[in-house]
Amino acid sequence: METGAGQAAHAAARQRSSSWKAAVEARCHAWDLAPDLAEEIGSRRWLRGLGTMTALCAIAVSLWPDFSSVEAATAVRADADVRDEYRSQMILPLAQGGDSGRRMGATALAVPIAQAPERAMVQLTATLGQGDSFGRMLQRAGVGSADAARVSDMVGANAPLAGMAPGTRFDLTLGRRSAAGAPRPLDRIEFRARFDLNLLIERQAGMLVLTRQPIAVDATPLRIRGTVGSSLYRSARAAGAPARAIQQYLQTLDQHLSLEGEVAPDDTFDIVVAHKRATSGESETGNLMYAGLERNGKPRAQLLRWGDNGQFFEASGMGKQQASSGMVSPVAGRMTSSYGMRRHPILGYARMHAGIDFGAPSGAPIYAVSDGVVAFAGRRGGHGNYVRLSHGGGLGTGYAHMSRIAVSAGTQVRTGQVIGYVGSTGLSTGPHLHYELYQNGRTVNPLSVRFTVQSQVNGEDLAAFKARLGKIMAIQPGAPVKAMTSNALATAAGTTD
Repeated sequence: METGAGQAAHAAARQRSSSWKAAVEARCHAWDLAPDLAEEIGSRRWLRGLGTMTALCAIAVSLWPDFSSVEAATAVRADADVRDEYRSQMILPLAQGGDSGRRMGATALAVPIAQAPERAMVQLTATLGQGDSFGRMLQRAGVGSADAARVSDMVGANAPLAGMAPGTRFDLTLGRRSAAGAPRPLDRIEFRARFDLNLLIERQAGMLVLTRQPIAVDATPLRIRGTVGSSLYRSARAAGAPARAIQQYLQTLDQHLSLEGEVAPDDTFDIVVAHKRATSGESETGNLMYAGLERNGKPRAQLLRWGDNGQFFEASGMGKQQASSGMVSPVAGRMTSSYGMRRHPILGYARMHAGIDFGAPSGAPIYAVSDGVVAFAGRRGGHGNYVRLSHGGGLGTGYAHMSRIAVSAGTQVRTGQVIGYVGSTGLSTGPHLHYELYQNGRTVNPLSVRFTVQSQVNGEDLAAFKARLGKIMAIQPGAPVKAMTSNALATAAGTTD
């Protein structure tokens, strides 16, 4: 333990150190060697700071390294053989052919030749581009104009050239030239002309010969069913339906039902699309054939593609007619008001009722009673949403109070096609269809004209429609494409030309 004298000595030393430090700080502060050069420009204090900066810059420059050259590694002295050994390991000889061996660079022994021999044949693949033609594609691949014209004629006699899809690939083999500068002759070309047909053209005994190679195809349609859930699109995709088929299904269904308010999560969607599968393994999905929607096991929509123009018709609307009047019914409902004078339920006075009313639930589909052209589609006063069809021969029909219109002016419609949906727009006390018949521009009693009976679907067409619907309904949902039999695999004899 230190004595009292030692402690006093240490305290005195600390006091002297603190005093010296304070004196140095005070002196440095008084000197002010590094003042702010942005203040008091030109004063003695500023000049002192400038001198400090100049001195520091001079010290930094004096310590800067010089730029004298640095001696590189001593080059290896070697004879000619060693230099060739190094040269053989360089990248440059690889670009000149990559020949294996010790000497990879050209030497004096390499003598240029006047002409290199051509390959006896050239095998290549060509692709038909968008907007391209079959003949141009062949000539671009190196086929002579005469061979290209001959092949085009042969292929055109077996498959339409204009129907070839862009992206079709062609495997070609070109032979030896007959003379310098002449095009190579076509020895062989093979490609898929259609989904069910492969074509092979070969040169035999100097002549081009075509061989047809039919591909067995199973055209069983693909049926997909499932629960709508929170999203009809996502549920259908999860069930395996192609995106294009779902888009067609939604567009078709939207013309007959309201996708926002009339499709419930517990409903069942039913999609049937054209589907082809070849024995070579490829598959092809075509257009939508049937769009259905069920609720509690009962169909809410059964839309079948029918006719040459590919329109969809509701199965329940085909052939429907009123037994008492002998006319095609524009809606599935009972007649609630006839043609003639009556007291208007809203206006409160008697006036002419220029049509007949059918009671039906809101959103029920309304059908065209005969083939015709949409003369008007839109809002029309007390009629609300209104569609008028022209059937020719001075006859026309009108459909009023629709909740939604499914056709536009100028559209061709057929018997049984959905043109709108029951509503209560305009002067109406509730959902119903007001149906009118015009003869030479004037309304007449729809029950007095029987033209609709003559223009409705005839028995043969109706039977064909029901038979097609029955075949569609018989398809097993999600079933794999049926196995192809040996008969299906049999191909026709090759055609030569």
